[in-house]
Amino acid sequence: MVRRIDSATRIPVPGGKVIDEYVGRVNSGDETLSIAHMKAPAGWEEPAQTPEFTEYTLVLRGTVVVEHAGGTTEVGAGQAFVSEPGEKIRYSSGPEGAEYVAVCLPAFSPEGAGREE
Repeated sequence: MVRRIDSATRIPVPGGKVIDEYVGRVNSGDETLSIAHMKAPAGWEEPAQTPEFTEYTLVLRGTVVVEHAGGTTEVGAGQAFVSEPGEKIRYSSGPEGAEYVAVCLPAFSPEGAGREE
């Protein structure tokens, strides 16, 4: 069955980052997949996390910095990265901020993100 999604649901997060979820647990009730458009200001960072989902991220503008067990990876506009379940990661933005699309399998949930305090 075809479903049109007319708009996203804005999910509030601290630190100035904006998350607009189009597909996922909050906006469409989907638990198998989530698709969200993110905008992070310059200097944004979040706590380390060990997610229970695979996350595919496509950077549209700016730079997303990913800290992981193998080091630090900068991902620029037109590039993408994948993090696997159980992999400890920490995201931040470059000096110009970042705009990106994240796809999570299964769908993102705060409990499944495994964020550190």
